[in-house]
Amino acid sequence: MQEFNQLTQKLILKYQDWHDSLQPKEGQTNISVDEVTSKVASFYEKMRGVIDWREEHLLRKTAIERIIKRRLFLKRNGENVAEPLVFELIRGGHFPNNSIPEEKIAVVQRVIDKYLFVLENAPSPTQEKIKAQLYDWLLGVSACEIEETLAPPLKEQALMEFMLESLEERVKTSLAEEEQSTQLYIAIQRALFKLDLPIIAYHLLKKWYPDWPELSQARLIELSENIYSVREKIEKELKHPLSEKLYRLAERYDTPYLILGDIVAQNPKESLNQLAEPQVLETKIKQAYGARFDSLKAKMNRAAVYSTISIFTTKVMMAVAIEVPFDKYITRQFDPFVLLMSIAIPPLLMFLLVLSIKPPSKKNEGMVIIEVMKIAYQKERKDVYEIKKARRRGFVSNSIIVLLYLLSFFASFGLIIWGLEKLNFSFVSIAIFLIFVSLISFAGVKIRQRSKELVVEKEREGFLRAFFDLFSLPIIQVGSWLSSQWAKYNALAVLFNSLIDMPFQAFIEFLEQWRSFLKEKKEKIY
Repeated sequence: MQEFNQLTQKLILKYQDWHDSLQPKEGQTNISVDEVTSKVASFYEKMRGVIDWREEHLLRKTAIERIIKRRLFLKRNGENVAEPLVFELIRGGHFPNNSIPEEKIAVVQRVIDKYLFVLENAPSPTQEKIKAQLYDWLLGVSACEIEETLAPPLKEQALMEFMLESLEERVKTSLAEEEQSTQLYIAIQRALFKLDLPIIAYHLLKKWYPDWPELSQARLIELSENIYSVREKIEKELKHPLSEKLYRLAERYDTPYLILGDIVAQNPKESLNQLAEPQVLETKIKQAYGARFDSLKAKMNRAAVYSTISIFTTKVMMAVAIEVPFDKYITRQFDPFVLLMSIAIPPLLMFLLVLSIKPPSKKNEGMVIIEVMKIAYQKERKDVYEIKKARRRGFVSNSIIVLLYLLSFFASFGLIIWGLEKLNFSFVSIAIFLIFVSLISFAGVKIRQRSKELVVEKEREGFLRAFFDLFSLPIIQVGSWLSSQWAKYNALAVLFNSLIDMPFQAFIEFLEQWRSFLKEKKEKIY
């Protein structure tokens, strides 16, 4: 038998607390919604999920942000917004029916009131645009707190803290202790659960303000007066020079922590006794690894389909709204074959990118087993990971590198433009095609990165890969920038939000009231 180290024992105890929190409490009244209405609303949310695609673990948080913005648009002071917000989330299938206690509504309302108070009492900026950015940022962060209030991520937080404490003993940087801890904490959140910037910002607020859930009036006023500097501090931490290096380290070694978390979660009460035997733990690791592999494969396929449909649908809309009229009535060079290629090539590119993803090797599974054993059991000698700042390049070398990058940029896009011109694409069709190829390339790279979630072994990069990167990187970086704009200006998402969302939710609320009325009448009859 092997003895677990203190950190693993602590993790198991926290998982036991998480398991206990899931048990139903006596005398607790949970929120219930009509099942028929819920099916209609859930179907609508799934349709939205295809059109306004987000990664699966961000869907609920994104839905909360979208709903709260819509409801605050109708009721600016935020009074009594929490109850319809929570009901809408349950009806949409974002939380199970009969799982959220009724008293949570009051807690959610306090969360909304807190962020609106900060917004209303923030100093008036010189530009209205800055205030609008703060509004979006605060509501994005508030959505994270509302999600955490309704479904506390005790298990995920325990695993992140476990990984943080484990790596803090091993990682060496030139940073001060507190600064290194913060950067490592950010890297672990990005790597372990692929959390986005609003969620990380919320976690940083809780780290810096331990009383964040229940801020006193005096502290709330102080925060409101300094909210712009607080936000600037968070942005600075997220753009730290060592952030990417620490993220790559956390990304490479997150698999053993995920696997160990999966194993303990299966039976937290018996884990201390069952897993003390290395042979038993090894068997459990293989099972958990296989389950993760199957789950990851399904996620990748789903991500490929949803992201392609989202971009393909918008591409068709843009073709009908812009390309066809332009080619027909301005250039008078409309060609159905060119239009077909313009629409078909980007999804085909995505298909080929996903098809080229290779599963982890057999050797990788063995390395995962070794790494899980290392972090779980007592070990006198610990691996040390040293992270150094990148050396500053001189003016001459930096200029040459920038010049080479610019040349590869023009060569990549120039070659595509030349090929499209040969196929008789108009300049409007070329511009739109380049936008979509960039978006698809970036989405494909993100899916490829997610496919490496279980990879521990070091990836080898040959000459062909380096040559390919030289010409593909400019396209991917343009796609990265466009993707951030896409989330704001996705035409179909805007259409849904402005023309469909509000009337649909009004219909759903009426339908639920009508169903409730019918039930009351039935009860009187019987």
